[in-house]
Amino acid sequence: MASQRRLAAMATVLTISLLAAACGDDKDSGSGSTDKPFDGKTVTILSSIRDVEADRLEAAWADFEAETGIDIKHEGSATFEDDLKLRVDGGDSPDLAFVPQPGLLATLVKGGKVVALEGLKADVEANDIAGWVDFGTVDGKFYAPPFGANIKSLVWYSPAAFKDAGYEIPTTWQAMLDLSQKIVDDGGTPWCVGAESGGATGWVLTDWVEDVVLRTAGAETYDKWVAHAIPFNDPAIVTAVDKVGEIIKNDDFVLGGAESIPSTSFQEAGLPLLTGECFMHRQANFYGNQFPEDTTKGPDGQVNAFYLPTVNADDPKVMLGGGELITAFSDKPEVEAVAKYLTGADYANNRLALGNWLTPNKKADIKLVTDPLEQTFAQLLATSDVFRFDGSDLMPGPVGAGSFWSEMVEWVVGNKSTDDTLAAIEKSWP
Repeated sequence: MASQRRLAAMATVLTISLLAAACGDDKDSGSGSTDKPFDGKTVTILSSIRDVEADRLEAAWADFEAETGIDIKHEGSATFEDDLKLRVDGGDSPDLAFVPQPGLLATLVKGGKVVALEGLKADVEANDIAGWVDFGTVDGKFYAPPFGANIKSLVWYSPAAFKDAGYEIPTTWQAMLDLSQKIVDDGGTPWCVGAESGGATGWVLTDWVEDVVLRTAGAETYDKWVAHAIPFNDPAIVTAVDKVGEIIKNDDFVLGGAESIPSTSFQEAGLPLLTGECFMHRQANFYGNQFPEDTTKGPDGQVNAFYLPTVNADDPKVMLGGGELITAFSDKPEVEAVAKYLTGADYANNRLALGNWLTPNKKADIKLVTDPLEQTFAQLLATSDVFRFDGSDLMPGPVGAGSFWSEMVEWVVGNKSTDDTLAAIEKSWP
């Protein structure tokens, strides 16, 4: 009976959405007779999304709230992973959470508190980029449809600063190292790096490693590493970490030196691009939300982004990315209605129109992305030769959202060697 009620509720929501779309701007016919299927209901959402990004996601679902009567209450947390675990364990789970780690999803599922969303699996199969059903599946059961997506293999920079100094965009890894040294020789600082992120401090460093593993060891080795088919301290991973260290453990290369990285917040790390204090900042497409609202972006803007180079210019264009999985902790029909809406094209179109966001939903209207830089991001996502989900997000929670983060912090400040760091992470694998 509960399933029948949920299906009936979902049908009502879809009917209202279609009617609203058909009516266009003529939403107020004067009759006032349309019933709201979930009037007075509240759905709570916990995520790591804060500040401008949070304002935009809330603006994007406002129409849905008005049509259904559901009040969506979103809470963004700087210590999301820790807070979610504490609330779930303490019996105070949110209705929904945007979980950015499939590994954490699997851990939560094994705890018996996550509600499967099998009814949304067909939507994801029909609407989203291949692979997202797998990310939301645990032990053969579908739990979590995708929310947003991101691409991480990017380097932000100032076009004006590059032009004034006569620097060219590097197309190979060695060219990028040579450019970094050239900037130092010219009296500048090539890189801004910041890894402080509350309870998630260190994830910026693991992203660096994952990007380099893809470039130096290839996708097949990357997959084995993420699945623990090879040990965490396999020689290929040692090589990749050391290559990362050539940049971010070089005090001449990093603004403030390597020791400043764990205390420099993720949100503020790239802002010195605007003042010429550094020239490059490796960070995902969503970092665009961190610049002041009036910052111009793109080839002629104050900031732009280029693809993080592969080892050789003709290597397959590997793309590291990620996203969030809509995870339910309640089987109330209004919760499933919100989950269905958030993984659909209607929400995606609303959010795309507000800027600085990508979606894995193939039914979304990419023409709504009018910013040239964001169009580039969307194209990179669609045309990459190899796309891999953030490795730490795929690993078991105690590693991917635990030891990998914390041990890389110890490594970057020089407290541990590469060998000791990777051996410690290997030992922590459950």
